[in-house]
Amino acid sequence: MTNTKFRSIFLFKTLAKSWLQTALVAVLVGLPTACIAQPNRTQEAVEVQESNRTFTDVQALVNLGPRVAGTPVMEKASAYLIEQYRKAGYVAEVQTFTYPKFQDLGSNLTVDKATVEGKALNGTVAGKLNAPLVAIPNVGRKADFAAVNVKGAIAIVRRGEIRFSEKAKNAAAAGAVGLVIVNNQQGDVYGTLAEEVKIPVLGLSGKQGNPLIQRVQSVPLNVNLNVNAQRRVVNGRNIIAHLAGVTQPKIILGGHYDSVPGSPGANDNASGTAVVLALARNLSNTPTARQAWFIAFDGEEDGLHGSRAFVNAAEPQFLSGLKAMVNFDMVGVNNQLGIGGTSSLTTFARNIDPQVKTFGSSGGSDHASFADKNVPILFFYRGDEPNYHTPNDKKVDPKLLNETTQLGLDLVKQIVNAS
Repeated sequence: MTNTKFRSIFLFKTLAKSWLQTALVAVLVGLPTACIAQPNRTQEAVEVQESNRTFTDVQALVNLGPRVAGTPVMEKASAYLIEQYRKAGYVAEVQTFTYPKFQDLGSNLTVDKATVEGKALNGTVAGKLNAPLVAIPNVGRKADFAAVNVKGAIAIVRRGEIRFSEKAKNAAAAGAVGLVIVNNQQGDVYGTLAEEVKIPVLGLSGKQGNPLIQRVQSVPLNVNLNVNAQRRVVNGRNIIAHLAGVTQPKIILGGHYDSVPGSPGANDNASGTAVVLALARNLSNTPTARQAWFIAFDGEEDGLHGSRAFVNAAEPQFLSGLKAMVNFDMVGVNNQLGIGGTSSLTTFARNIDPQVKTFGSSGGSDHASFADKNVPILFFYRGDEPNYHTPNDKKVDPKLLNETTQLGLDLVKQIVNAS
């Protein structure tokens, strides 16, 4: 028995004992127990138990390690979710799909025979180069490259202000044979080139890259650039749960359960995955459950591949029959909950909780795939935080998970019952 479960059981027994003592006093003084105001302690115990269970789901996923799409860990994560949905009374199944994925096989920069580990930017071409390293002023606009001679050289520039692909295209246009982008924070760069670029591009952490920029500004330096990358086919696994016989839901509740390489993904996005599971448990014995599907999407971190596979496989009448797709992503850290999406749905949210922050959102997570198919969307999100996409994304706040779940329950019922 875990300590969490023990605390929940102990709390429930204590509250039950307190209620019996109150009832006994009422009998002794000749009053019916119904005449004595009872605190809603049983409900409080249930809420604590549900909150603990949601937190336990997060921890179970985190304990598997980084949940990278296409790896054996995802088979374990999907098996866990299937088991939990089935225990809650749902039919749970796997929707498989494939997509090409960029993979860094180990990229680095060698300086004075010392190897500096880096991250190949998603979409870069592979390449091994030996060339002078040239520091680019500012952030790598065309004018910045024009200020120095990078022909035949490997350019090194700081991250910021303009897209990675724009920096890379400017480097190539100026004659550079390779590019190193240094993070504007201490940690590693996990970036994507949104356009095809013909030179290899490596990302370095601020901790490793900033001293290198300072050094090369005063001392000529030759380096070896090794961008070792490839594309491979990934097998993704969406988990779809619903009550038996429910083939046309009015609402889909979803969140992705994959994480980026190296990150156990507690907040991003075991938090959203666990909240969707909590909603399913809470709704399982209600009429609303017959109007809902619950989905854990795979491949979100690689480009919303799971949700895109789902909507592309769905019949048009299935999608047109949806009143909403509600997405939960990064909801376990930061006190302020934000909700974005279709205006009519965000109005529901403000009516239930006037304190909730609303923002415009049609992209950035799995709801975007549904918005592209004209499905009304709602996005629950608490914003970026320092451990985002890092190995330190290990913790969430159980209280915030519970608050998100409660607002989600209220909203789901309103959306489903709205005429």
